[in-house]
Amino acid sequence: QVHLVESGGGSVQTGGSLRLTCVASGGTLSGYSVAWFRQAPGEEREFVAAKRLSGGYTYYSDSVKGRFTISRDNAKNTVYLQMNSLKLEDTAVYYCAGGRPILSTTQSSSGYSIWGQGTQVTVSS
Repeated sequence: QVHLVESGGGSVQTGGSLRLTCVASGGTLSGYSVAWFRQAPGEEREFVAAKRLSGGYTYYSDSVKGRFTISRDNAKNTVYLQMNSLKLEDTAVYYCAGGRPILSTTQSSSGYSIWGQGTQVTVSS
């Protein structure tokens, strides 16, 4: 069974950058689409970015498009989320996910069956 562990979260000022890392163990991520979601206090979990297995197409929420980049290194069994130009509203717990979503669920948490424990990102002014 594949397990995911995120790291790289922390505190940063507005305009700064962070790179989140998600490492898989117990199996390979190469057969899965991967995604990042986030959840702010009192809010529902929301989609951030995804990279589909088929074709490698990437998807981003409108709120992070142009600032965040999802990538994967199958040789290292790792997924990354590069976050630039961070804003206060990016503050949340970020979760890595793996799964085999159909196209219509690429941006939905229901499309993913493997989840990490999350890593906190705090952006301050």
